[in-house]
Amino acid sequence: MKLYQVRKGQFVYYNNELHKIYGVKPMYKQSVHLIRLRDLTQHLTKAVSVERYKPKDLDSFVFNHKVYTLRNDRKAEAGDYILINNPMPDSLDTYSLNEIDLIETADNKGVITSNSHGIKHNEYLLMVPGRANGSTPIDYQDIEKVDEESLKDLDPQNLDLRANEVLPSLGDVYKKKDNHAFFEAMVVAIKDQTVYLGGGIEITADELMINDKWEFQYNLLDK
Repeated sequence: MKLYQVRKGQFVYYNNELHKIYGVKPMYKQSVHLIRLRDLTQHLTKAVSVERYKPKDLDSFVFNHKVYTLRNDRKAEAGDYILINNPMPDSLDTYSLNEIDLIETADNKGVITSNSHGIKHNEYLLMVPGRANGSTPIDYQDIEKVDEESLKDLDPQNLDLRANEVLPSLGDVYKKKDNHAFFEAMVVAIKDQTVYLGGGIEITADELMINDKWEFQYNLLDK
C-alpha cells in the first residue's frame, strides 16, 4: 500500500525494488532515506513514492549480495542473522523494527546480538542462507517489469561471486597510505560503484581497495 506516513525500519518497494527505510527527515523535500537491501546502496525519495511490504515467514530476498529465507520455525544460534520483525524492547533497549543483526550467543530465553541487544525468540525471524524451496522471492514488487540483466544479478552463482569480493561497507574507516600527514576517513554512503567518505571525498570502490593507497582500519559499528 502507498505510504504517506513512514517510519524507520519499514520494508518498502521503491522503483520496484525492495528497500528498508533507515531515516525520515520531514524538513527535506526528499524526506525518506532508503537502503536497497540487495547491495546496501542509499537512495532518497518521498513518502508517496514507496509502498510498504511486511516481511513474513518463507519470504526470501537478497541482503548484501547474499540470499536468505525468513523462517519462524526454528531458533537462531550463534553466527546466524536475524530480522527483528516484532520488536518489544525494554526501556533501556535501542533496537528497532526490522533491524538485521548477527547472533553472538543464544539460549532458551533468547539471543544476544553483536550489537549487545537482548532479543526474545518471538521478536525475530531467522535468516537462513539460500532461497528455500517453496519460498516467496520478494526482491521485486513486479517481476514482470525486471530486465534480464537485473535477473542475472539474482542468480546464485553471480551472488556468490559478489559475496566473495571484499567490498566497502557503511561505517568502514580507512587510512590513506600515500599521504605524509595522518588521514582517516569513514564510509558515509555508497551508491553503485561510488563510495562517499567523510570530508566530501568521492572515490570508486575499486580505488578504495588498492592496498598501496588505502588501508582498512575498522568498522565503526563494531566498536
